[in-house]
Amino acid sequence: MATGGNAIRGTRVGSGPMGEQDHGYHADRIAVSYWDGLGNETVRYFAAGLPDEEIPDTIDHPHTGLPAGRDKQNPPELAKAEPYKTHLAYVKERRTDEEAEQLLEDALTQLRERRGQA
Repeated sequence: MATGGNAIRGTRVGSGPMGEQDHGYHADRIAVSYWDGLGNETVRYFAAGLPDEEIPDTIDHPHTGLPAGRDKQNPPELAKAEPYKTHLAYVKERRTDEEAEQLLEDALTQLRERRGQA
């Protein structure tokens, strides 16, 4: 005979005398709206007795992932994306051959000095 757990036969797990009120589904709560930089609104619910200082001013919008604030007129700014750099842009940023040779020479000099001290 296979038995498992401590549930009584014929009962559902989690069923009991508690109703929805005991689970907190009917607790008094307030709705707080948040807006992201694109104008999307999301509503979060908080306990009615919660002090205003404990309600966050900004959250991450659940659908867009952008920061969202309580002020509809001045939502948080969108993150500024850096433009994609092409390989050519990196080549233009490289040092000249003279600078590269000087850097190499400095590095070799420092290495030789450390080996001499060791």
